[in-house]
Amino acid sequence: MGKARFERSKPHVNIGTIGHVDHGKTTLTSAITRC
Repeated sequence: MGKARFERSKPHVNIGTIGHVDHGKTTLTSAITRC
């Protein structure tokens, strides 16, 4: 059985953030991925 090939329509990027609580990690990640 052959594997079906998955075609990405957008570039794939892994983003990791480290920071203290309430220092804007979610806001920053949201702004980056909105582009």
